[in-house]
Amino acid sequence: MPDNAFDLGETADYETLAARFRPIFERIKAGAVQRERDRALPFEQIEWLKQARFGAVRFPVSAGGHGASIPQLTRLLIELSTADSNITQALRGHFAFAEDRLVAPPGPGRDAWWARFAAGEIAGNAWSEIGDVLLGETNTKVTPGEQPGTFYVSGQKYYSTGSIFADWVDLYAQRVDTGEFVIAAVDARDQGVTHFDDWDGFGQRTTGSGTSTYDRVPVPEENLIPFDTRFRYQTAFYQLFHLATLAGIAHAAADELAARVRARTRTFSHGNAPTYAQDPQIQQVVGEVTAAAFAAEAIALRAAEDVQRAYEAALADDPERDRQANIAAELATGKGQVVATNLVVQATSKLFDALGASGVRADAGLDRFWRNARTVSSHNPTVFKAKVIGDNAINGTEPVYVWAIGTSPQAGR
Repeated sequence: MPDNAFDLGETADYETLAARFRPIFERIKAGAVQRERDRALPFEQIEWLKQARFGAVRFPVSAGGHGASIPQLTRLLIELSTADSNITQALRGHFAFAEDRLVAPPGPGRDAWWARFAAGEIAGNAWSEIGDVLLGETNTKVTPGEQPGTFYVSGQKYYSTGSIFADWVDLYAQRVDTGEFVIAAVDARDQGVTHFDDWDGFGQRTTGSGTSTYDRVPVPEENLIPFDTRFRYQTAFYQLFHLATLAGIAHAAADELAARVRARTRTFSHGNAPTYAQDPQIQQVVGEVTAAAFAAEAIALRAAEDVQRAYEAALADDPERDRQANIAAELATGKGQVVATNLVVQATSKLFDALGASGVRADAGLDRFWRNARTVSSHNPTVFKAKVIGDNAINGTEPVYVWAIGTSPQAGR
């Protein structure tokens, strides 16, 4: 194995690991409905997680982390998403950048990032642009400075998920001197960085996914990371976050539905039992929503096993094993999204069948489950995922691991 390999197993008992964070998850859950209603960004709640070094959960214990495997991380994310799925989405970019640094070759640069994350620092994400950017290109540029070894980055990003809460930004850019695409890891609090909470989607309203601008922000040369060295299983890792988020949303919806039915005193004259909680048709709806949550979690955890194997293959000196593991991880997360999306979107709509008109009152905030599930499921259209899966099943076509969005070169022709 290469010299950057370390213990690949589950180095912490899950219940012991989860016990560190469950009290924080409970505090996060307590204010989730109010934050959703007020569109109050969870700065304080993310700070709690930073202080607990949640962002270092994947790093070895010897490096100040918690030694979690990818399946263990997924279980934690499901629990966090049950408390507030917006926070899971806000941290998605951090965990992807941290994963890239986790499997990076050893050296002072890698060790510096490990130390930052072990100290509680987190990264945001800023890759996508809107407007006139061509597919496969980026308008965000890195320019050499006047002094040798100095660089500056300028541009504007949308969907800058989590950057408003972060210490660093994982910024996708292009060097003007070499044409190389890079990750420019920049200080999120630099005076040249401006964050806007202008995300206008009907769901995931407190994820900090708005616009960020970069005006000649300095970036050390060691923080210019060639994009073609990015960890290969990154797309599967990103999609695993969506699966965990969907599972958590379903669990939260099922829990709240059961609690509301249990506490309800009003019933209908044409119902099937003297109390609402005893009505078999209402029990059926609660059972269907609960079963959907169970299935969504099972899907996420099954996909996490394949992503874990891709991580292990990344640290092994076996290119064919690495290739096959990445194919399996990409297909597993894609299959999971195709199915889990329908399960959870339907379940979060079905819950209203058991609650009647009182369930749609704004103060209940039950619409947040459907809105957030529908929104998280729209980031990476499942129709394309299904196509990739089908093409592989029929023709053996290898999935595309990294893809982009932008204006088609054929637009207007």
